[in-house]
Amino acid sequence: MTENQLDTRQENEGTAVEAGSKATERFAASGKPTGTGVPKERVSLLAGALIKAANDIVVEHEVTYEEYNALKAWLIKVGNDGEWPLFLDVWLEHTVEDVNSQDRPGTKGTIEGPYYVPNSPVLDSPATVEMRDDEDGVPLQFSGQFTDTDGNPIQGAQLEIWHADSAGFYSQYAPGLPDWLFRANVQADSEGHFVLHTMRPAPYQIPTDGACGQLISAAGWHAWRPAHIHIKVSAPGYQPVTQQLYFPGDPHNADDIASAVKPELMLNTTPRTDGAAGEEASYDYVLAKVGQSK
Repeated sequence: MTENQLDTRQENEGTAVEAGSKATERFAASGKPTGTGVPKERVSLLAGALIKAANDIVVEHEVTYEEYNALKAWLIKVGNDGEWPLFLDVWLEHTVEDVNSQDRPGTKGTIEGPYYVPNSPVLDSPATVEMRDDEDGVPLQFSGQFTDTDGNPIQGAQLEIWHADSAGFYSQYAPGLPDWLFRANVQADSEGHFVLHTMRPAPYQIPTDGACGQLISAAGWHAWRPAHIHIKVSAPGYQPVTQQLYFPGDPHNADDIASAVKPELMLNTTPRTDGAAGEEASYDYVLAKVGQSK
């Protein structure tokens, strides 16, 4: 990291409450938190196991009242800052994703994270995502093809992409950015091919001025995420896959605060073969039919 890059990272501080509140609002409006389909037996099992695990920690580590009250105050702050989506997506979602995708053949996935926004602009391939005229960073051409597990091209496939800018900010979660900056829904062609143009994102810290940052500081951890591109891919009749794609050589691939990096999700970037400025990377998607399992 250069000194300028470290200064840029520091500019991200102070956004936790704003970003957390927006993540909480969007989750509440997403239709996900209904819980109506979860049987009482499962609620009892899971809630009981969680409560038992917490009590076991108290006994095993002889938790003091000072520590207990610090936890109580911190949980209140998580709620006040709206950071429950961030906390859960950073420290728990990677395990939930592993469990839920373990029997799905084809392309590997990973966590969605808290900054997804639905209904991004629909673009036909080849596509260029929204960028500012003076956008910083390295241009990136990203291409690939959708096939099924037998190698047949998939029609009607689409790829949603979103990622941070070169300063680590996500549109609609930080002030002053175009609403759809680095967000698009790219439609593949009839043979499942897609090409899109964007910019290579930078590593960034998750917000550090809120409750999650308070925990990170108190525990002596770091808040860094490696540079990554978020992807959601889907096609009629096929199981969707959510990903984050990473770049080899990033210093935080090995110690990502969100534990979301997998070897299968590495992009191989090379200089553009057509002489244009920037890099190119190819990544093919193998989707499993609905109901298909290993």
